[in-house]
Amino acid sequence: MVSSLRLPTLTSLFSPSFARRSTVSLRRRFHLRPPLAAGFSAQSAASSPAGTDDRVQNKKSSRVQDRGDTDRVITPRSQDFNAWYLDIIANAELADYGPVRGTMVIRPYGYAIWEAIQDYLNVKFKETGHSNMYFPQFIPYSFIEKEASHVEGFSPELALVTVGGGKELEEKLVVRPTSETIVNHMFTQWIHSYRDLPLMINQWANVTRWEMRTKPFVRTLEFLWQEGHTAHATPEEAENEALQMIDVYTKFAYEQAAIPVIAGRKSKVETFAGADKTYTIEAMMGDRKALQAGTSHNLGQNFSRAFGTQFTDENGQRQHVWQTSWAISTRFVGGIIMTHGDDAGLMLPPRMAPIQVVIVPIWKKVDEKTGVLDAAKSVAEALKAAGLKVKLDDTDQRTPGWKFNFWEMKGVPLRIEIGPRDVSSGSVVISRRDVPGKQGKVFGISMEPSILEAYVKDRLDEIQSSLLQKAISFRDSNIVDVSSYEELKEAISLGKWARGPWSASDADELRVKEETGATIRCFPFEQPQGTRTCLMTGNPAEEVAIFAKSY
Repeated sequence: MVSSLRLPTLTSLFSPSFARRSTVSLRRRFHLRPPLAAGFSAQSAASSPAGTDDRVQNKKSSRVQDRGDTDRVITPRSQDFNAWYLDIIANAELADYGPVRGTMVIRPYGYAIWEAIQDYLNVKFKETGHSNMYFPQFIPYSFIEKEASHVEGFSPELALVTVGGGKELEEKLVVRPTSETIVNHMFTQWIHSYRDLPLMINQWANVTRWEMRTKPFVRTLEFLWQEGHTAHATPEEAENEALQMIDVYTKFAYEQAAIPVIAGRKSKVETFAGADKTYTIEAMMGDRKALQAGTSHNLGQNFSRAFGTQFTDENGQRQHVWQTSWAISTRFVGGIIMTHGDDAGLMLPPRMAPIQVVIVPIWKKVDEKTGVLDAAKSVAEALKAAGLKVKLDDTDQRTPGWKFNFWEMKGVPLRIEIGPRDVSSGSVVISRRDVPGKQGKVFGISMEPSILEAYVKDRLDEIQSSLLQKAISFRDSNIVDVSSYEELKEAISLGKWARGPWSASDADELRVKEETGATIRCFPFEQPQGTRTCLMTGNPAEEVAIFAKSY
């Protein structure tokens, strides 16, 4: 268990403002309170049909039994979003702090969410012709220096190795911040002719960037990601590849993570160092900040010229290759937390959930235990056979009420309860994580495998769809269309995203950032028809841009 008294340590690790608070204020903030189970037991017995008194009584008794269990405290989201986020990460056992400030240890449950991301994307990458491989994490510093804008963009974040084997190295090494340079070094050795193209690879790796302000999953010194790298014979092929991969990310966000991202092109100021164009998917978090959830870069010939990556074309002429790179990282796990979570904890889309259904058997008397457990095991086996990810929580060290709240906090989409009277009637009780209280609870669902399987799969599909629709409604209600700089500033001051016509200069864009804290998140692919007037300069503007504060 992760004690709530440890949370100040996790919080102070990733948030300097929390670290500055006094020990007294921290103790006051994280005072001991009755457990979440006590709140759960307050559901009215009147909401239960006849024949469920044993279940209600069990909840009531859990208030006393669990009152000493003080390790599951979650700050209300509306009270302090950052503290709420860190509480969920600690209490849901997603991650813990590492011994080096700004690093994290991803725990099994958090890593299982990352594995769900990997499983989906790996299939899509291979369907689109990419192969997995791996490059070393140590990169000669001279490689970084070869592409001028690249070294300028990454220099403040580099981690360097200067000593190895007890001796000072002749050339310092960079711990991988990204791999464009070492990839090009190898591409130069592998690509000789147009017959070697396109070359399309992906790697799953760790990355180190020495961030000054960190937040678990969202921004840490070391994180996990996939990075794709491709080389092409023509600029058109490279552009199509960059757009294809941002489309893969967009579909993943919508269809798997239930996050309604906005896909578009980054401004010149926000373009990846060394790229001609950067495409992005931008997600609105629960505090209405933007999260850059994935990017795809058209690198043009910038790196191939720097590294001399050339091929002989069909006419016998030497040409530099055209390249792309694209990535999604473990920050997407943070995006899932901040998009769907509530005051009870995580709320995971079924397609991303490590556990889709948790079964909680309930008994009071010793002679009831065997029958209830046998029924629970039978239900678990039937659902697993149907391809569902199921957890049977048959431990007797915790009360059912505690288990209800624990698995709610872990974000499990569906809970099945089985008590003695359910066994007698051959039915179960099913509760939805996304619909709290009695509205989300259904009694009397048959245990017959085909009926139960169909019902559970339908409910999981409903939850997946409901989470997406809720996120879309939240996003759309917090985007404001603006036509002047004053309107933009007002929208940003209210915590909204501002969408308006833009054709102003890079200097004007930086002015907006300095005066409002907002940046251009993207020029969305979906654009209104016709020419408008730039909100900043009054000049014609063919595109609208979205401005927002971001992580």
